[in-house]
Amino acid sequence: MSQCMACGCSDYSCGTCKAEACFQQNCYSCCCLETHSQWRQDRIQRGVQLQYFSIAWMLVEVAGAIGAALLASSFALLAFGTDSVVELVSSLVVLKHLNLDGSGSSAQGEKTALFTSLLLVSIVPAIGLGSTYAYFFLKLRPQASLLGIAIALGSVLIMPILWREKSKIGGETGCLPLSIDAVESATCFFMALALLGGLLVEYIFKLGWIDYAATLVIVGFVAFEAKESLSEATKKIRKSL
Repeated sequence: MSQCMACGCSDYSCGTCKAEACFQQNCYSCCCLETHSQWRQDRIQRGVQLQYFSIAWMLVEVAGAIGAALLASSFALLAFGTDSVVELVSSLVVLKHLNLDGSGSSAQGEKTALFTSLLLVSIVPAIGLGSTYAYFFLKLRPQASLLGIAIALGSVLIMPILWREKSKIGGETGCLPLSIDAVESATCFFMALALLGGLLVEYIFKLGWIDYAATLVIVGFVAFEAKESLSEATKKIRKSL
């Protein structure tokens, strides 16, 4: 695998890029070979395809989780569905960025990453305070939900694939928004595991309080996801100033 003497990029990776100007322009008008530029465009297009699939699944996840949450009075499903709304918005914003990136423009990359991170931050107090109020003051006791179980199982199967592919392409091409979107997919997978476990216990043993325990776990994952993505976004912004 050849390597550019000026910036360090190889034919099939931006991971070793040492030139900030080259990195900002995605190697479209710098020292790298045409082979590298074409490879990068192809990988970005692969990222675009992943985002379309991700958006389609997020629509199913949002409708299914929030619909099941309303029917079963489940804050765990509501927390999961709300996070899915943020991931849907994030996927749409990242898709727009990738379409620009594929044309040789990445000026909005850091702002895109910061925007999606702040969306995640907003979920934590909203769901945390809402579930606490519902448990102690409204005395809501959630019911088991087969639809919720189906949505959680689907996410457990799909999210690891999106996580792996987005992370790989984001790392290879130096695309920060896609890398952060991969973190969101990873967190969604772990949230889906927690949700699935809670819903199954709730369904089998009829324990309504398990829903609130699952909600706490999910909110914890969202908080971690928000912290990690916000840290990466602000670090990149400071570096570009």
